[in-house]
Amino acid sequence: MAFLEVEQLTKTYGTGDAAVRALDSVSLKVERGEFVAVMGASGSGKSTLLHLLGGVDRPTSGRITLDGVSLYDQKEEELTVFRRRQIGLVYQFYNLVPLLTVEENLTLPLLLDGRTADSARVLELLARLGLDGKRKAFPTQLSGGQQQRVAIARALITHPALLLADEPTGNLDSAASESVMRMLTQLNETTGQTIVMITHDEALALQAKRILRLRDGRIVKDEVRA
Repeated sequence: MAFLEVEQLTKTYGTGDAAVRALDSVSLKVERGEFVAVMGASGSGKSTLLHLLGGVDRPTSGRITLDGVSLYDQKEEELTVFRRRQIGLVYQFYNLVPLLTVEENLTLPLLLDGRTADSARVLELLARLGLDGKRKAFPTQLSGGQQQRVAIARALITHPALLLADEPTGNLDSAASESVMRMLTQLNETTGQTIVMITHDEALALQAKRILRLRDGRIVKDEVRA
């Protein structure tokens, strides 16, 4: 069994004549340690796929298995705990809490899970993501690229099995985008972190090891890069 398996995944919004099929019988496998970019035009189903992989939304039909666990066979409370511990989510908009420091934002997922942050882990992430000296800073004191790196660190604090990134560079200038992308590729290469990333930027997608292209809710191309 692959690390991440998606089988005949379908998501329909609405009913009757107003029904929209955002995903149409999508199946794919991702091995542990892969870095996969997902591309497609607006409305192709990219974000829907990511939300379903992250346990944020439930499919109309189909199955997702992550590291041997079937996501949607779990009750809602079980899925919430599993998602919080095993899946890291990074969005285009950083979603940092403005009244919390970098360290407090970073450790928030652990606090919500009733766990205590490991100071060594916090310092390791800050150093790895180039945030040394920003531990006590507030989001308003950071650049956009720095805020996105805090959001990525927050997603990584729980040692997630899977990191999902939805247009992580979409709100950044070109220099910050390249910095964040370089950091994601290094993270994948040095720690073996499994990453699935949505992007509209072809140049950024080409830095991933594999590119999936969606059209009208279906995978139309699956390209593994050397």
